[in-house]
Amino acid sequence: MKKLLVALLVVVSVFAFATVMNPDTIVDLTIGEPSTLDPHQAYDTASGEVIFNVYDNLIEYVGSSLSEFAPRIAESWEVNGNTVKFKIRKGVKFHSGNELTPYDVEYTFERALIGNPGGGPIWMFYEVFFGDYFSLKSAVKGLTGHSWNELVNPETKEPVNDEAKQILLDFYKKYIDSKVEVQGDYVIFHLAAPKAYFLNVIAQGSSWGAILDSKAAKDLGLWDGKADGWWKFHDWKKESSPLYAKEIGSGPYELVEWNRAEQKVILKAFDEYWRGPAKIKNVVIWGVDEWSTRKAMLEKGEADIAAVPTQYLDQVRGNPDLEVIEGLPSVSVTTLNFNWQVKPDSPYIGSGKLDGQGIPVDFFADKNVRLGFIASFDYQKMIDEVLNGFGELVPTALPKGFLGYDDNLPKPKYDLTAATRYFKRAFRGQLWRKGFKMTILYNTGNEARQKSAELLADSLKKINPKFQVEARGVQWPTFLDARKNGKMPLYILGWLADYPDPNNFIYTFYHSDGDYGYYFGDKYAEFANKPQAFFGGKSLNQMIIDAASATDPKVREEKYIKIQEFVIREGLGVPLYQPIGVRVHRKWLKGWYPNAIRPGDDYYRYYKSDE
Repeated sequence: MKKLLVALLVVVSVFAFATVMNPDTIVDLTIGEPSTLDPHQAYDTASGEVIFNVYDNLIEYVGSSLSEFAPRIAESWEVNGNTVKFKIRKGVKFHSGNELTPYDVEYTFERALIGNPGGGPIWMFYEVFFGDYFSLKSAVKGLTGHSWNELVNPETKEPVNDEAKQILLDFYKKYIDSKVEVQGDYVIFHLAAPKAYFLNVIAQGSSWGAILDSKAAKDLGLWDGKADGWWKFHDWKKESSPLYAKEIGSGPYELVEWNRAEQKVILKAFDEYWRGPAKIKNVVIWGVDEWSTRKAMLEKGEADIAAVPTQYLDQVRGNPDLEVIEGLPSVSVTTLNFNWQVKPDSPYIGSGKLDGQGIPVDFFADKNVRLGFIASFDYQKMIDEVLNGFGELVPTALPKGFLGYDDNLPKPKYDLTAATRYFKRAFRGQLWRKGFKMTILYNTGNEARQKSAELLADSLKKINPKFQVEARGVQWPTFLDARKNGKMPLYILGWLADYPDPNNFIYTFYHSDGDYGYYFGDKYAEFANKPQAFFGGKSLNQMIIDAASATDPKVREEKYIKIQEFVIREGLGVPLYQPIGVRVHRKWLKGWYPNAIRPGDDYYRYYKSDE
């Protein structure tokens, strides 16, 4: 009788444990919060995850594939050389109630080209539409012969004179308005040249390809769609955009609230979604930075999904209510990056001088300083002890598996003897004698980045007690703002591929207009544009453009390897590791599928079941 009672209690316990909690709601515990909800400003996965679910793109990836596509807003398409034609689906409604039309697609892409925030994602559109020009300002300079500041007063945002105004009007009509055209139910894109990865660039998961409600956009004070005055909408600060904390999409979910104080985004299912309403009615994306809190909520069933640092994976393995998926392939890399020209008012450079109490603003313009820092990091310890083995070393910021990756290139090496040698050479010996003081920021809750910063700080102190580095945690938007405003002297940050091509990493990290290179400052831009004997007189920037433009895969591969040899020699940043992915969620969550490029969860696919 006693054994029977125990058995019954076990059955009841298991049944109670497996019962689905809050079947209409998903709670997803992440780290941090979005930086912005403007699709043309957003360039981080926290922002991208929200945009993914509240907007639709023209096409989407098929499941886990990174090369097959399925219809979304476009019900069909055809590629003919440098022309790509999409037939736009009828009957799609925006959350406003407005019906989506081909004009909304044209407006979206033209607004992106005009807005083109510095260091943002729109460089990809310039690459495919303009070829050699990767930004609005470089296109204006190259195609009109006038720099942006020669045409537009930076204070008033107006043309400097009537002649400048006409040049700007002509530029819009000839080079912006002509790139995307509407013909009946079709939208036609005119690329500078055939680009195999154009569909990857605009597929669902790329926030910059999200289709905007043009009527709602104009009502909010975004670009009015007219040629006259288009220049006033260029390069806004993210907080200036009316879409900073709003959305005007047609996706399966609507934004209910973005609570900055709680780092919480709340979504609700859009009942008139063209594919039918989502099974899960409510989604809470909640930035909970403390692992212990995320763990407790996940185990109690108060959360369905949680970010689990790999060093804590053993704490959730074996839990019968959790699904732990390991060994997921990644198309990302985490890197240590150097700012060659820190803003003088940065609070992270101490005195701002080489006096033992700070660092000069051009500290990392010194090659010996960069190489010294690179040799000071214990890469294998990071992978073994912090990542629990879920990472691997790569030579540069180009991940394994991409064209141009070469395992024979030297990988970064922890070598305190070499580090000491470099530091003694830096600043003609003054650095070694005086020492320095600085702060490394990491985003709060990201324990891998925190440990990386602390490992580096400890190692530098071992090399020379006068090397004083503080590792300090800040909120994710604060971290991104400090980077964007040139305040951080160096930073540790990950990069998830926008599209599966080496250019997305090589250009991003090493071209001075790339999302990383742009923030390395003017001194880096001078360096990247300087002719190099190593490249036969070409500059690093030109080599990167040549590699992207080459059509022969073997030629591209050779160019990318040559670029990486130069990157390693000059110490232009360093990869800390290429992560190996893990995923943890409650077993009652159904419908999840892996996709290495997706910026977060596809909540539309999900439902809950205890079966």
